[in-house]
Amino acid sequence: MTDRVLDELGYYLLAGAGGEGPAGLMDEARRGEELGFGTAFISERWNVKEASSLVGAACAVTSRMQIATAATNHNTRHPLITGSWATTMHRLSKGRFTLGIGRGIAAIYGAFGVPPVTTAQMEDFAQVMRRLWHGEVVIGHDGPMGKYQLLYLDPDFDEDIRLAIMAFGPQTLALGGREFDDVILHTYFTPETLQRAVKTVKGAAEQAGRNPDDVKVWSCFATVGDHLPEELRLKKTVARLATYLQGYGDLMVHTNGWDPAVLQRFRGDAVVTSIPGGIDHKATAAQIEHIATLIPDEWLEPSATGTAAQCADRVRKEFEYGADAVIMHGATPDELEPIVEAYRAAGR
Repeated sequence: MTDRVLDELGYYLLAGAGGEGPAGLMDEARRGEELGFGTAFISERWNVKEASSLVGAACAVTSRMQIATAATNHNTRHPLITGSWATTMHRLSKGRFTLGIGRGIAAIYGAFGVPPVTTAQMEDFAQVMRRLWHGEVVIGHDGPMGKYQLLYLDPDFDEDIRLAIMAFGPQTLALGGREFDDVILHTYFTPETLQRAVKTVKGAAEQAGRNPDDVKVWSCFATVGDHLPEELRLKKTVARLATYLQGYGDLMVHTNGWDPAVLQRFRGDAVVTSIPGGIDHKATAAQIEHIATLIPDEWLEPSATGTAAQCADRVRKEFEYGADAVIMHGATPDELEPIVEAYRAAGR
């Protein structure tokens, strides 16, 4: 075991597509704990990344690290199933589970027949979960998350379970400050966007009568060192950002104050339009190299790249910009090991 637990650092299990799939999760969880990470995050995809299964596996093979979903959606399971799952994981892990929810991509969910998630629904959900975890019987609930004649788990419950939210826009950031314990930002936020987001979260916490220091704001920060092959680096940086631009480019460009004309050129490019699905999963190496010519260096700058020492230095800058914690995004624990060692060597 390493010296200090790095509570201020996290990473994703099965980053991206997840390499060998869910079978690799246990080794990645053990490895991350060995390296000293404070939190391992789990994202959900509706293929072989079903969150509750992965959380159970991660909690079972670790003994110290926090395990968090980032994110699942509150409306894809009945609230009693979600509340029961969270309590089960909380007790199984002896208090190491964080239930993180997010909004998702409305267009995709609409195609699947899943209603769009609203800010009001997520707020209502967080409040109801906390009531259930503290043994309340909720009768005749009629709120944004839906109508329920009866909701209860166990009147003997008195559980303090961490709640996290993935936040992008100002309304969700403010909700995070009011109701949640962790607020997880998006990748490729510029320093100015990060500073503004932190200010929004902390200000909302204060207005709600909470201690702003009790709300942990995570910078989700692409961390891709030069020790990885160039083709893989491009996939983890250019292709990943391009996939975000495919899904919600207008939001990213607006949030960061980027030039919308660049996004229009990207969307109109013949290579981009020829790729059937997410660029980070479907594009060839040659296609990704071409797409790299469409994305300005400025858009890729908010990330940790270069030598391990340079990556560690850039991660530390996120704390200077106001982040409470940083997720080293897009890489496995083995890929992150030299950067974590450089981070430790330089101190904080």
